[in-house]
Amino acid sequence: MKLALFDLDHTLLPIDSDFEWGQFLCRVGAVDAAEFKRRNEDFYDQYQAGTLDPVEYLEFSLGTLAAFDPEELAGLQQRYMTEVVMPNILPSARALLQQHLDAGDLVAIVTATNHFVVAPIAKAFGVEHVIAAMPERDAAGRITGKLVGTPTQGEGKIVHTKAWLEKMGHTLDSFDSVHFYSDSHNDLPLMSIVSHPIATNPNAKLSEHATAQGWPLIHLFND
Repeated sequence: MKLALFDLDHTLLPIDSDFEWGQFLCRVGAVDAAEFKRRNEDFYDQYQAGTLDPVEYLEFSLGTLAAFDPEELAGLQQRYMTEVVMPNILPSARALLQQHLDAGDLVAIVTATNHFVVAPIAKAFGVEHVIAAMPERDAAGRITGKLVGTPTQGEGKIVHTKAWLEKMGHTLDSFDSVHFYSDSHNDLPLMSIVSHPIATNPNAKLSEHATAQGWPLIHLFND
């Protein structure tokens, strides 16, 4: 039995799906473009630098989702998938995922991005299991703007991955091998405890660390 875990943004996608969702909302006039774009870009710079406060960011992004009724939000999500995400699901990433699915491996996407944004992307990739930041919903199914539990970033990816496996009666030790594909040094905590960490389209910090550790480096995109 084998497990394959994948980060999403800049790993399976050549874009940051969370950042691009914000840019999309600005472009279609769904939010105050100037203020939202400024805050969105500030948070993205912090993520790239490894200084992001994940709770602060998630309260911002989930608060934005809470401003829309569910029907309007569903329409925006469908348009975002069509216009932004689907053109960025590339054959190289599909092929890598499919290798693990065809082998019968248990496959999951593990990402710091919120579940609302990630769920339809995972479905488009053919991945059933998603470990992502969970937005709270009220009794009517409307997103409240609050986060359920802790963020799925850094050490949080370990916590949430282990909790997900436990629900299925497994631990990381249940598997003959555990692959984890990521582009970012922010994922070093989880990469450091799996049997097969693979630096995928790695940023400079991860590339340096992976090279020093003798981890494989792969590049799915040409950018």
